[in-house]
Amino acid sequence: MRRLVIDKGITLGHLKGCLIEFLRVFFDKPDLPVRFRASYFPFTEPSMEVDIGWSRQTGEIGGGTDWLEVLGSGMVHPRVLANCGLDPAVWQGFAFGMGVERLTMLKNGIPDLRSFYESDLRWLRHYGFSALSSASLAEGV
Repeated sequence: MRRLVIDKGITLGHLKGCLIEFLRVFFDKPDLPVRFRASYFPFTEPSMEVDIGWSRQTGEIGGGTDWLEVLGSGMVHPRVLANCGLDPAVWQGFAFGMGVERLTMLKNGIPDLRSFYESDLRWLRHYGFSALSSASLAEGV
């Protein structure tokens, strides 16, 4: 899943606040440690990897002293904005991307990515997914 936000006055603080809040709500951990590390992505500057605290020994999200990378992010490069016909002195933006399956695996303790694609109705029901209904934000994340 990739997201892009463009508006007047967008700052790095908006990006960090958005991602910290999303991760804490998604994992239902109000004090989830979140860390941003410098990285490189071709259309953002600065670019950052986002890590969450976890325990390598127990696999607990939010516990322990280890870090787990969960997504990439960055501020939209001014040249990208200019190439889209937007004045980079007025418009700014941020972008981020993550693997939805990976986050779902971490949240629900699912050990194998292949299970998502096997169409096993028993597996879907076990994790509370309805095979015939579409997902909606009203149902929660």
